[in-house]
Amino acid sequence: MTPTPDAPWLIAGLGNPGPWFRLTRHNAGFLAVDRLAERHGARFRRRGLATVVAEIEVDGRRVLLAKPLWFINLSGRPVAALLRRHGVPVERLVVVQDDLDFAYGSGKLKRGGGPGGHNGVRSVGEVLGTRDFVRLRFGIGRPPKGQSVGDYVLKKFSDEELAALPGVLDRCADALETLVRLGLNRAQDALNVSPS
Repeated sequence: MTPTPDAPWLIAGLGNPGPWFRLTRHNAGFLAVDRLAERHGARFRRRGLATVVAEIEVDGRRVLLAKPLWFINLSGRPVAALLRRHGVPVERLVVVQDDLDFAYGSGKLKRGGGPGGHNGVRSVGEVLGTRDFVRLRFGIGRPPKGQSVGDYVLKKFSDEELAALPGVLDRCADALETLVRLGLNRAQDALNVSPS
């Protein structure tokens, strides 16, 4: 089904709620939507118990930015509730996630595909009954030898990673704006390369 021209977009960043998790690798999705909201001067407001939402416009197109407040592995129900409440077609859903398969600072935009071990993405796909949404995969790299994946994703970014983070988040925000303005192919061209 082709979305109507005035249908809004929903960009949902995945992460864990609470200040302790803020700068952990698993919260890359939250950080990316925070950066996009900041760029547009938008503030997040609580929507029920499950989500905070900010609203922006990109070239006249309505875009909802969301952070589900249930833990990351349970992201599907809050995301599905927002789609229903705001009449967002799944074709205009973008899920922003951390991804172990890409080096830190790189990323990829794609539509569909398996969750690749990411339980938050799995939850969204299972609740919606489809994987036909766009994902922005924010590279966080692999854990060092001897460290478990669970420990690694819940650790805070290193000092070196934090120093590079503003630029990485700006690239993500640029790609998300390009997606809304010009479509997936153009946004992929801009993002789907590692930084030099």
